[in-house]
Amino acid sequence: MAAVALATRWWLLLVLSAAELGVTGAPQPPNILLLLMDDMGWGDLGVYGEPSRETPNLDQMAAEGMLFPNFYTANPLCSPSRAALLTGRLPIRSGFYTTNGHARNAYTPQEIVGGIPDSELLLPALLKGAGYTSKIVGKWHLGHRPQFHPLKHGFDEWFGSPNCHFGPYDDKARPNIPVYRDQEMVGRFYEEFPINLKTGEANLTQIYLQEALEFIQRQQAAHRPFFLYWAVDATHAPVYASKPFLGTSQRGRYGDAVRELDDSVGRILHLLRDLGIAENTFVFFTSDNGAALISAPRQGGSNGPFLCGKQTTFEGGMREPAIAWWPGHIPAGQVSHQLGSIMDLFTTSLSLAGLEPPRDRAIDGLDLLPTMLQGRLTDRPIFYYRGNTLMAVTLGQYKAHFWTWTNSWEEFKQGIDFCPGQNVSGVTTHSQEEHTKLPLIFHLGRDPGERFPLSIASIEYLDALRRITPVVQQHQEALVPGQPQLNVCNRAVMNWAPPGCEKLGKCLTPPESVPEKCSWPH
Repeated sequence: MAAVALATRWWLLLVLSAAELGVTGAPQPPNILLLLMDDMGWGDLGVYGEPSRETPNLDQMAAEGMLFPNFYTANPLCSPSRAALLTGRLPIRSGFYTTNGHARNAYTPQEIVGGIPDSELLLPALLKGAGYTSKIVGKWHLGHRPQFHPLKHGFDEWFGSPNCHFGPYDDKARPNIPVYRDQEMVGRFYEEFPINLKTGEANLTQIYLQEALEFIQRQQAAHRPFFLYWAVDATHAPVYASKPFLGTSQRGRYGDAVRELDDSVGRILHLLRDLGIAENTFVFFTSDNGAALISAPRQGGSNGPFLCGKQTTFEGGMREPAIAWWPGHIPAGQVSHQLGSIMDLFTTSLSLAGLEPPRDRAIDGLDLLPTMLQGRLTDRPIFYYRGNTLMAVTLGQYKAHFWTWTNSWEEFKQGIDFCPGQNVSGVTTHSQEEHTKLPLIFHLGRDPGERFPLSIASIEYLDALRRITPVVQQHQEALVPGQPQLNVCNRAVMNWAPPGCEKLGKCLTPPESVPEKCSWPH
C-alpha cells in the first residue's frame, strides 16, 4: 500500500505541475529502459572496485544516480532470472524450473519444449495499459516455439535471438540459432550474423546498440512513452566484441566485451540527454546472474569478494551489479543498502507508469521508488532457489543455507568447476548437503565471502535462526509452484524452420524425434 501511495503522490505532482504550466492532457509517464547484461559479475565494474577501471560510462552513471551493492537475481541461471524480471515472480511460481532432479538448474536450450506460459502476465503487456510501446533487443530465452514469441507476450518489437549464441552447428544434429526482427527470422548466428570464435570478433553489440538508439529516437519523435529491454549477451561465453574494441582491455577478450558494452551505455545515455528526455527516462543497469567462473579467466568475469559464481546460490552466483539513473529525480551519488531483486524492476516499472501489480497472483518484486526517491529501506527476505529447491535465504545481514553444493564429483573430475580456487570446507561441496534442521548461517557484512559460518552454539546464531525460521515457513506454506516448463526436450522442436526461413532459403528438415526428459548438468 505504501508503494501505491507513493506512486499516486508522484502522479499528483505531475498533474499539478502540468496544470501550473497550462499544459493540457494527461502527463506522459517516464520512459523505462532496462539494461540487462549476460553473465556479468558484481566485480566487473570500476565503481565496484575492478582495478583496471575500464567502465567510465557506467561509473559515471553510478555517480549521477544510485548504486545498489546488495542487489540480487532470482536464479543463478539465465532463463529463470529473465522470467523473474518480466513477471515479478520467483521462477518456481512461473514454471521456470525442472523436477528432473533435486536442486538442478535448467534453462531453455533449442530442444526445450516448454516456455513462458500464457497465464503469466509480462511487464510489456501490462505497460500497454499506460500507453507504452515496448521493444526487446537481444536475448529472449523464455522459449522459442511460436506460442512463446515475445510479440505474443506484450512486446511490440523485437530484434534478437530466442536462445544464446552457442555454435556454430552443422545443421544436421542441430541448427544455428536464428536472429529475428519482430515475427520473422532475418538470419542465423555464424551465418548472416558472424561470430569469429578464434578472434572473438562480432558486430552484434553495435547492431544491438543501433537498434536501441533508433527505437528511442522514433518513440521520442512520436511523443510516446516507451519501454526498452536491452538484453545483450556479449559477456556470455563465447564472448565477443567488435574490431575497434578487440585487444583494448587489460582483462583480455572478456574485458574487450565489457568495454564495448560500457561505451554503448554511454552512447545511450548521451542520446537521452541530446533529445532532452533524460529527466523523463528511468534507466536501470544490472545482470541476469553472476559471472561464469567456469569460463574464467579468458571467457568469464569477476564476482569480486563473493563465493563461487553462475549456477550456484552462493553470493557470487546471485549478487549482481546494479545502478539506477533518473536525473532530476534520483539524487546523484547515492548508495543504497536496500536488499534489492531483479523482480523489483517489474513492480517499480509498473509504479513509474502509474499502474498497480496484478492482484490475482503472488508478486515477489518490491516497488523501489521509495528507496530511490526518498532513501527508504524496507526489510525483506531474498530467497535463493536452484531448480525446485529453496537453497538459502538472506534476511538483513544474515544468510542461512538449507542446502549446499556446487556441482557433482563426476563433473568436477571432468574439469567443470563453478568455484575455481575457492574451496571452503563443508560449504562448496560436490554432493548435496542438507542443513534444513541446522542451517549454515553467515553474517554477510563481516563475511561476504561465506567462509566462516556462525557457531550453532552462539547467541548470534540462535537469534538469527529465530528471525529467519518463521519467514521461511510462511513462504513455503504459501508457495504454489507453477507447472514445470523445463522438464521435456525434443530435438524436433529446435530452430529448424523459424517463420521467415523460406524467404532466406534457410529452412531445414527436423529429424525424427520423440519427447524425452531433459538431461541437466549435475
